[in-house]
Amino acid sequence: SIKMDLLHSNGVLIIQHLQRDYRAYQDFLNFMSHVGDPRNIFSIYFPLWFQLNQVVGTKMIWVAVIGDWFNLIFKWILFGHRPYWWVQETMIYPNQSSPCLEQFPITCETGPGSPSGHAMGSSCVWYVMVTAALSYTVRWKDKSAVTLHRLTWSFLWSIFWIIQISVCISRVFIATHFPHQVVLGVFAGILVAEAFEHTPAIQTASLRVYIKTNLFLFIFALGFYLSLKLLDIDLLWSVPKAKKWCANPDWINIDTTPFAGLVRNLGALFGLGLGINSEMFITSCKGKNSCKISFRILCIAASLATLQLYNFVKIPTHTEYLFYILSFCKSAAMPLTVVALVPYCVHSLMRTTEKKLN
Repeated sequence: SIKMDLLHSNGVLIIQHLQRDYRAYQDFLNFMSHVGDPRNIFSIYFPLWFQLNQVVGTKMIWVAVIGDWFNLIFKWILFGHRPYWWVQETMIYPNQSSPCLEQFPITCETGPGSPSGHAMGSSCVWYVMVTAALSYTVRWKDKSAVTLHRLTWSFLWSIFWIIQISVCISRVFIATHFPHQVVLGVFAGILVAEAFEHTPAIQTASLRVYIKTNLFLFIFALGFYLSLKLLDIDLLWSVPKAKKWCANPDWINIDTTPFAGLVRNLGALFGLGLGINSEMFITSCKGKNSCKISFRILCIAASLATLQLYNFVKIPTHTEYLFYILSFCKSAAMPLTVVALVPYCVHSLMRTTEKKLN
């Protein structure tokens, strides 16, 4: 406990240093925090990669969902505090002279802080993207191509670490994580992504496998929560702290609670399984048009445009259980749109155009 308090106090000093010396970069750091938001995986990264390479896109969803599930379990086990409430409650500062940490609209996360979900989600998904891009160059055999591969390897991994470091600094800057929490998140995300590099079975998973996986993840998490609750251990202990110490009550969002993230991820995985095993996917993405560049570009553009419309769909938050149900449905609709609905519509449009030209 004393060692952890020292680690937290040193982290607070780093946060104060960042907030004092990096004021000019506030907008950039806030932007990088949004870049690391796990929700961008489903609305931006996945639509792009799935239409370019279905294997990579499928792996991306699995890595994001399983990684975020592990992040939830780790958070419940580690009981990590967040800086913006820890400085208000710790007793290590004499004469109640607790440091003043500035808060922002994205500071008031309600779940436990360790490991960082943003850092973990960002590292695991970018790891998938970098390794996928390098897989195209590793096959090159001639000498000039090998040199190009090495340069590409250095460039992409440099970009990877620049992004991860930026996301980590941004999460520390807004006082929502301690430095050790973001570092733990980055390396945990890499481990999850590397594990899926050796799990090819997800590419041929049936709808039954997706449903069984969803049920296992949900039942395990719920069972873990209820079991500890019977032992008088409240795994939602962080929510009251967030509500108490957040500078602005309007910054508290039910979407950041532990179960909200779980439901959102389970919905995305179910939507992916439903889409990949649908007749629309087989007709469009396995047909002759699927190899055409024009088909893929149209699918990317239509998917990104359609998914941005989902941002305008606001889920009511007055009833918690209704929120979770509607959040699951919305999350399932997003990969289903990318995998099946949009490609099928583009395929039908191209086929109609070809018939008219003939």
